Amino acid sequence: MLREVFGESEAAGRLRVPVAAWRWATGTGLVPPADAGPGRWSRAVVEAADSEAVRAALRGPAGAGWAADRLTEALGEPLRCRPRVTASAVGHLVRAGLLVYLGGEVAFPDVHPDQVNTLARRRDLPVLLDRHVPLGPDQAAVRLGVRRVDFDQVVRLGWVTPVGSVDIDYKHHGGITTVPLYSAEDVALLPVTRPAVDWRAVRAVSAGHRSPLAALTPVVPGQDRVLLAEVARMTRVGRAAVVNWRRRHADFPAPAGGTDVHPQFDRATVVAWLLAHDKIGVPVAMAAASLVVTGEGRRTFRFRLDDPHLVLADDAGGEDELSGWSTDTDADELAALTAGTFGASVSRLTVPGTAPLAVLGEVRVIERFRSGSGGLRLTLAWPARVRGTAGPGPTGGVVRHGVPYAGPGEGCVCARHDCGGVVPVSRCAEHGDAVGPVLE
Repeated sequence: MLREVFGESEAAGRLRVPVAAWRWATGTGLVPPADAGPGRWSRAVVEAADSEAVRAALRGPAGAGWAADRLTEALGEPLRCRPRVTASAVGHLVRAGLLVYLGGEVAFPDVHPDQVNTLARRRDLPVLLDRHVPLGPDQAAVRLGVRRVDFDQVVRLGWVTPVGSVDIDYKHHGGITTVPLYSAEDVALLPVTRPAVDWRAVRAVSAGHRSPLAALTPVVPGQDRVLLAEVARMTRVGRAAVVNWRRRHADFPAPAGGTDVHPQFDRATVVAWLLAHDKIGVPVAMAAASLVVTGEGRRTFRFRLDDPHLVLADDAGGEDELSGWSTDTDADELAALTAGTFGASVSRLTVPGTAPLAVLGEVRVIERFRSGSGGLRLTLAWPARVRGTAGPGPTGGVVRHGVPYAGPGEGCVCARHDCGGVVPVSRCAEHGDAVGPVLE
């Protein structure tokens, strides 16, 4: 009796191709989708398939370990607040439909190398990983940029809850252990949804020190509420803007408590609404500062500082400071460049939220700090009087240097500049051009 319906093994056998080749052909559309039930094809579909094309389309499955390393490589270095992609993460990507299962263990599947490379080239790869790959506690701590003990406090406080679990056999360490899994999106959103916490301080706690979160009280289930003022802090707008959203949008969450004057809203419901209306987004990476440092022989060196914190002095007698997370290699090179008598110059300093700056010299490293989570935080400083405005283009260069010490009076018509000083103009009776800007 002739078979009229084929499963994937029978279909592959009928065409005399590997089962992985049939899976790849169906997953990529080379063969029509199952038409005789889930995972089952009719005789007409199977016999119409081109066996040579099906066999040629498969360039050899790649293991989950290789796929994980390729995706990790695509994320770039250094991996700041981003755990390495694991072989089990590849299994989650298969279940999400982003990769085609070709064989092997379901949790650690074989996949097609070409499809992995295509996924690795996608700009939204970090977003896809956050959306589809849950994290264990250690990975979640890395994603948040804190120590494991700090993330344990986050769990104690009830700010995140498990979305699943996995059994891991540690063999020599007590056998099978059930490990909770957390949504990477929920973890990454914590600095946004908990704006009252000084996350920079939490990330900078030294090893062996008590977590700053240990003194906080856990939320009561069903009672995690926010006022409009905290919603405004989440979205970095004024309270009046949130009041306006509430008035204009019929689907804005209804109050869960409080009073008419000071209504309270369920935090999770508000966060879901803000995400749905693009008022907030999941942070995919730390903000970064870019430095173009000029060394001997006018050679330029590029550096990156993650999670930068720039403090500009109010007058020329003070000092500016810039701190951020660095790699050991970059920290050593920056220290060497700034070790001279006059320090180093910065042709272009780009920090989110600030116009590009330049520093004419005397830049030096004043602190190297190793946090308990292993990150290295570097602090640079320079006199405010040498801060200027960077020129256009990626290489920078000082095009104008403001004069912070020439503070404008009531009758001053000098122009304010991005570097914090004033740019004298000849028609100003107070300054004129007697105190001219320094040009490079």
